[in-house]
Amino acid sequence: MSERHAELLALIAQETNRILTEKGEAAVAITADTAFLDGPLPFDSLDLATLIVALEGLTGKDPFRSGFRQFTNAGELAALYADA
Repeated sequence: MSERHAELLALIAQETNRILTEKGEAAVAITADTAFLDGPLPFDSLDLATLIVALEGLTGKDPFRSGFRQFTNAGELAALYADA
């Protein structure tokens, strides 16, 4: 994992836990394998959209500018931002 990818993963973990705690959920450990939807994370599609908007604001990057790109976990999302 590159240093940039690790930094982005840490940012994703930070923002994911911010969203969770604002919902009244407990913060959780986020790894590259953490699935956003249909997993143990109490995250729904609105939370995911909120995360994407926050990441765009923090990074100045929009990997979805030309359309949706498939991802299921935090590592894949970090890779999208690293490549943007």
